[in-house]
Amino acid sequence: MLIQISVGPMKNFAYIISDNDTKKTAIVDPAWEIDKILDITTKNNLNIIYIINTHSHFDHISGNEEIIKQTNAKLISYYKSPQKPDIPVSENDEITLGNTTMKVIHTPGHCPDSICIIIGNKILTGDTLFVGNCGRIDLPGGNIDELYTSLFNKIYKLDDKLEVYPGHDYGEAPSITIEKNIKISKLLQAKNKKEFIKRMADYEKNRKIGS
Repeated sequence: MLIQISVGPMKNFAYIISDNDTKKTAIVDPAWEIDKILDITTKNNLNIIYIINTHSHFDHISGNEEIIKQTNAKLISYYKSPQKPDIPVSENDEITLGNTTMKVIHTPGHCPDSICIIIGNKILTGDTLFVGNCGRIDLPGGNIDELYTSLFNKIYKLDDKLEVYPGHDYGEAPSITIEKNIKISKLLQAKNKKEFIKRMADYEKNRKIGS
């Protein structure tokens, strides 16, 4: 079971991932409205054992401490994360949640410790990939070359029917398949790295002047 929850002033999505058989549960990117998230888990009798951070920016981690305090959940994040996770993960590691298995992909570019989580026919992309867009690279640790590799050499090599579940509600829908996402985004239609870098530069320039 995957529950997408709209939270906070920055159009964030938090996620509840729960194994249907055991009710073992992971909360992904809890930063805002923690009571709202915990109310859902309580009403569904879910047992929170993990917090998973897709990356270490404050708007994805600020609720970690409160959930850990209430549930004793273990923190999972990339092994080089400044969060110092209880359970560090790296490229192609698996996270087991009862009878449910998730796969980790390291996808730096927006943030050095960014990861994506594949679960069944879904992929949680954090701030690496949005609906119709991708993560910004003008924050500390941002890297355009790494973002290109993460998007075009990792995510886009996956099954294009995977449903993208992003870290923010920035697009025309809360989720979208990889295939459809490429069709609606000029950034994601770049033919090579040089073209992608130019399109990203234009996008960042326009974003900063508010257009």
